[in-house]
Amino acid sequence: MKNIELEQIASAVSLPKAVENYLLDTNLWWQNIAMPQLPSLRRWLFEPALQRLKDGLAPILALRGPRQVGKTTLKEHLIHHLLYAEKIDPKRIFQVQFDAIPSLKGVADPILSLCRWFEHRILGARFNEYANKGEPVYIFFDEAQNLPDWSPQLKALVDHHRVRVLLTGSSALRIEAGRDSLAGRITTLDMGTLLLREIAELRGWGEIPALLPFNGIKHLKEKEFWESLREHGHKYRELRDRAFAAFSERGGYPIAQVRADRPWEEIADQLNETVIRRVIHHDLRKSTHGRKRDPSLLEEIFRISCRYIGEEAGPSAFIPDLRWALGTDYTWQQVLTYRNLLDDALLIRLVEPLEIRRKKQKGYAKICLCDHALRASWLQEVIPLTPEDLQRSPHLSDLAGRIAESIIGYYLHSIPSLDIAWHPHRSSVEPEVDFILTVGEHRIPLEVKYRQQIDWLRDTKGMRFFLEKAVYNAPFGILVTLTDDVTVLDPRIVTLPLSSLLLMR
Repeated sequence: MKNIELEQIASAVSLPKAVENYLLDTNLWWQNIAMPQLPSLRRWLFEPALQRLKDGLAPILALRGPRQVGKTTLKEHLIHHLLYAEKIDPKRIFQVQFDAIPSLKGVADPILSLCRWFEHRILGARFNEYANKGEPVYIFFDEAQNLPDWSPQLKALVDHHRVRVLLTGSSALRIEAGRDSLAGRITTLDMGTLLLREIAELRGWGEIPALLPFNGIKHLKEKEFWESLREHGHKYRELRDRAFAAFSERGGYPIAQVRADRPWEEIADQLNETVIRRVIHHDLRKSTHGRKRDPSLLEEIFRISCRYIGEEAGPSAFIPDLRWALGTDYTWQQVLTYRNLLDDALLIRLVEPLEIRRKKQKGYAKICLCDHALRASWLQEVIPLTPEDLQRSPHLSDLAGRIAESIIGYYLHSIPSLDIAWHPHRSSVEPEVDFILTVGEHRIPLEVKYRQQIDWLRDTKGMRFFLEKAVYNAPFGILVTLTDDVTVLDPRIVTLPLSSLLLMR
């Protein structure tokens, strides 16, 4: 019966020869060929991803993140661990990188077809036969969400076969769009650029432990946690400051820190080509309905977003600049559509105004860039972030403050289950608050004052007003500063520098 069944599978599956050769060349372990050498640093998501891949409640794990942040390398670390640390049968691992595979034109339901080919050609049995022996098959798909009907195919796969699937992708929109049909079958992890402690380890300077547990969002509503974070930063101050200086100079993209021997101009060209232009001219060039998008408009909206980094930006910021740059009048709806595409590609994150009792406050989204190095490369303008550099260039302090706000917004946005918004200026007595973190029933105001001198009464006015209004249920506030030596004579406010905040994870 088994041989008859496999013969039926074989007759039902016919892949182009180029695709077969590609699969054999990219799954070298089937032929007992060693994997290429991997970077020694395992990203912070390795352990959570491994646990969810092996034992998670959902059979599919989606790993999202902007291009070039190391998703593929993390996938390869997982495969390497399964092969060499856990010694599983190489036949139980199947990977496909869909944005590099030869044409699948003419292959119906490519995800299912490739899996049928794998069962027949490599595994020699059905997926469930291995699963029933306690030896599940692990399937790794890169950028599968760009295929038509990818989510129904994955649904059919995991509904009828007990396999474990890792899906990596740089489109939040397409992965989210597939969640409806994959409800209960998929869990998502977000991966950004290098954390500060990863930069320190990658550069060989030392190790800094994380303070916030992976699923420890509940700690963010505890004032003691933020005080511990301030002390944590002070304890590792020398190493923290060294890593922060490297982050200030080159950002958090792995290529920028791994190749610290290369001049910034070369790194900038690489980021422009492999991240920004790749997203605009490849990932976003067509809609899901096949309609072509305007790459010039996307590029210009990204450029304007870089200019208004860390700020609320509405029609008055975008429409005149687009008219000047492209000589065309665009509607605000067109701008929103294209700006949301950049958000979907995870290049930016849009932090919306706070919603209270189902009523959204008036204001526009605040723009937070995934890494300030993209701004530096695209606008060809490097802005320092360290206290020492800003002391030498005080005229750049305001812009550095906006970049700091953007860094914080994107960083906090990536913490699982954390709701982040900002509080617009409402009246002469209720000033703006940069960010509001919602954890359970509590709202925590966070204000950014990234300057050498701080007047604590003036600079905490908006936060103190927010704390005093019972409707907000705010137990304490956070003041993020440039330096360590800031004192606030209000016991409800915890102060800490940006460099210490970035040691949270």
